Amino acid sequence: MRVPGLVFVAAAAIALTLAPANHASAQTKLTMGKVVGGDGFHIPTYVALDEDFFKAEGLDATLVELPASSIVSAVISGNLDCAPIPSGGAQAALSGAKIKYIVGESLKSQWTLTARQDIGKPEDLKGKTLGFGRPGGADYDEGQAVLHRFFAMDAGRDYKVISFQGEPERIAAMVNNDIQGALLSIPHAVVAASTGLKILLRTGDYIPRAGGTVWCMQSLVEQQPDTAKKVIRAIAKAVMYFRTNKEGSIKVMEHHIGSIKSDEEAGLIWDQLHDSFGAEIPPDLFREILESRRLTMIAARQWPADKPLPDPEQFLARSLLESTLKEMNYMPANIAPPAKSN
Repeated sequence: MRVPGLVFVAAAAIALTLAPANHASAQTKLTMGKVVGGDGFHIPTYVALDEDFFKAEGLDATLVELPASSIVSAVISGNLDCAPIPSGGAQAALSGAKIKYIVGESLKSQWTLTARQDIGKPEDLKGKTLGFGRPGGADYDEGQAVLHRFFAMDAGRDYKVISFQGEPERIAAMVNNDIQGALLSIPHAVVAASTGLKILLRTGDYIPRAGGTVWCMQSLVEQQPDTAKKVIRAIAKAVMYFRTNKEGSIKVMEHHIGSIKSDEEAGLIWDQLHDSFGAEIPPDLFREILESRRLTMIAARQWPADKPLPDPEQFLARSLLESTLKEMNYMPANIAPPAKSN
């Protein structure tokens, strides 16, 4: 389905090498959200598009570039088919929306706390102003969680927060000293380092997280299980491609992540991320998506404090996911646990 007035990202026609292409003339149209400026968590989605993995599965896929919150609203309203926004999906699900998660992407937290050169360690950010995303988003919650749990620092008491929609704006604000630190995903942090900023910590060294997990409306998954299965296969192929094909992955990242300016930057990003993705959805990481959002909703008085989390598995098409991965001989990810978890 199409959304008038939105920016569409076209697929590049590149030959598929991991599986034979499906040359059926009638392809199923599929629209999926893409966050403004691109995102390291969603790289398998970009690979699946540019390397024709969607096309090989019989999907005429289009990425629609929107802010994360708008992507969530667009799927729920029927203007998009799927979204790689797990935390927004969790709030929708806990608020009663009938959605189903179908396939994973990132299995490691990719956020970094990046700062100006005069900041030597995270504790030096006390009394300073930081740039995060919107409250409730991963680019707010994960930074806040690490600073609270590992450095005894809390937003509002120990540091101020300004919310920015995009990561490039956070980099510019640090360069101008309007803020002294920011939460940036690894692709944008690598670019920030080239401007003289520095990475203080990587959240993946402290906490596990599933990012970019794709969900659709329950009606699509139940009424078009073959379509959901094709999305799973395309993303799984993209995950395996990204693990080993550095040259091709560099081209994809340069196409979809707006802040990348050179092959060197893209190569550094691949070095850090190529083993961070998995199409599988581990139960513990999936539960954390829902539990983290439940706690955020409690703080916002949108969920009773004494009401427990419902069974997360009701929101996941696990049988479809696992049977599809088994059929295609998918190789699971080998993700090391956080080195500094408490």
